[in-house]
Amino acid sequence: MILVGVATLLVYTGIALAGFQLLQYLAANQPNPLVLVVTFAAVAVLGAYVAYRRGVVRLAASLNATELPRDRAPAVYRRLQGLCAQMSVEQPPILLTDLDSPNALSVGGPRRGAIILDRGLLTILTIEELEGILAHELAHMEQYDTFLNTLAITVTRLLVGVVYLFLLPVLLVLVGIDRATDWIAGEPQRRSIGLADLFQYGISIVLVSVLSVFTLLFLAHSRRQEYRADQRAISVTNDPQALARALSKIHRATEHNRDLASLLYTHDDQHRQRHPLFSTHPPLEDRIDRLLAEQQEPPAQPPRQPRR
Repeated sequence: MILVGVATLLVYTGIALAGFQLLQYLAANQPNPLVLVVTFAAVAVLGAYVAYRRGVVRLAASLNATELPRDRAPAVYRRLQGLCAQMSVEQPPILLTDLDSPNALSVGGPRRGAIILDRGLLTILTIEELEGILAHELAHMEQYDTFLNTLAITVTRLLVGVVYLFLLPVLLVLVGIDRATDWIAGEPQRRSIGLADLFQYGISIVLVSVLSVFTLLFLAHSRRQEYRADQRAISVTNDPQALARALSKIHRATEHNRDLASLLYTHDDQHRQRHPLFSTHPPLEDRIDRLLAEQQEPPAQPPRQPRR
């Protein structure tokens, strides 16, 4: 066991030294910083684009969504066609699923996107209110919100991956020490916390601290996306009250919590349980107040002339 432990340590140390040599070579032969930035950006955009294009099919499959037949909801498709004619969006299919509570989400962009609706929306919303929800989701697609969110997540993952790549040699040495110690102690199957685990915990704390700032900025951007989508929706429907009523009905009908997919939903039902800074959606009351503020007062009627 001692020999196996020593051999294990030598193997891990050899791999780590090879990694150190590679890092030294890269440091001594640094490529043009512009080339690095362009390469990183290209990889990020390509990765985000692939995830963005596959997102429609994967999400629809995970939700068991089925397309709403046109003959079952001709009025809905007429409204959708009219909205698309006013916006820079190809008419997307409407998919129906069960989301535990009435809600809506959009995936994809202006081309080859889709709108996913909970079946309950077709029963609790009027056609005008449903039109406001459709316009809101089309606004997300028109502004490439899904792609921008996917790009931000992809860039974050790449940055974390680059950090761990540079720290990999150190991690390999620590893993080798932990496994060699277990063999030498006669307990090769022991899974106690070792130096490698402590190192990863420390790196995770540092990364979380740094990424928390980017997370707050990302959430703030997500909330601005919701405000912009609301404004774009009422600019094409000219009916802010209908969208406000729809949001209020969705909120009242919501009873269950959501997972990370709430980033795509029309309304985030968890915003009451957490601080607004940590929510993907702005407070519902603020959105409704903004929508109602857009409602123009009807022109004053001229006084009636007395009959003679």
